[in-house]
Amino acid sequence: MKIYSINTGYFKLDGGAMFGVVPKSIWSKTNPSDSKNMCDWALRCMLIEDGKKLILIDCGIGNKQSDKFFRHYYLFGDDSLDKSLAKHGFERSDITDVILTHLHFDHCGGAICWNADKTLLEPAFKNATFWSNKHHWKWATEPNQREKASFLSENIKPIEESGQLKHVVRSGRITEEGIPGINFFFADGHTESQMIPMINYKGKTIAFMADLLPSVGHIPLPYVMGYDTRPLLTLDEKIEFLNLATENEFILFLEHDPINQCCTVKQTEKGVRLDSTFSIDDI
Repeated sequence: MKIYSINTGYFKLDGGAMFGVVPKSIWSKTNPSDSKNMCDWALRCMLIEDGKKLILIDCGIGNKQSDKFFRHYYLFGDDSLDKSLAKHGFERSDITDVILTHLHFDHCGGAICWNADKTLLEPAFKNATFWSNKHHWKWATEPNQREKASFLSENIKPIEESGQLKHVVRSGRITEEGIPGINFFFADGHTESQMIPMINYKGKTIAFMADLLPSVGHIPLPYVMGYDTRPLLTLDEKIEFLNLATENEFILFLEHDPINQCCTVKQTEKGVRLDSTFSIDDI
């Protein structure tokens, strides 16, 4: 097995929204903002090469949205999904499986693209199976008013219509059913049934943290995003997962951290804190 970091670009989000009740005077020490209070965030995905399987976890925002849409999110940088795949000798048609941790646009937008003459939306990965779960799929396709702007039908409906969709079966907090070799920790605080993939790699467990832990700046327990639908539940889930991570020496792969690809955590007198940061290639 080989794991690659796939950077699909960067975007900007309001720092206050990203850190919830934590004051700017504190969060700005790790995530400085610009004059509009916007902080830089990565759109980092994971590619797993395992025998004949080539598994992509999340796929960024994509590029099919309007100029007006992108003016709100300030997509920037020279990286793209195609460039990052090509860097490792792959292209979209090589992908066999796409795991969507959840269906917010910054995690699944790249799953769907326009066809050649821009008349039809279709899967960007024509040979892949797309993986979600029934609980989250229902939540996303019948959205509440709080999350409606994040669940875009053009990102979701074409996946189901393609016939390429399958669901991981949720049977508890940690589920071992679905893709062989990948377990899933289910978290409900950010959104219903967000999936946190956990992969056994070189004798270690690597957890793709999605929005349960967007960056190293979110490790302290009260640092919960304002986007989370049930922040107190997120708090409990962070306690459970971070304790699990320290006890078992997990490597945490960070989807949105603008600088750090991976980190480990440790127990201190103040609770769980950052231990070390490194790239996936250092493992």
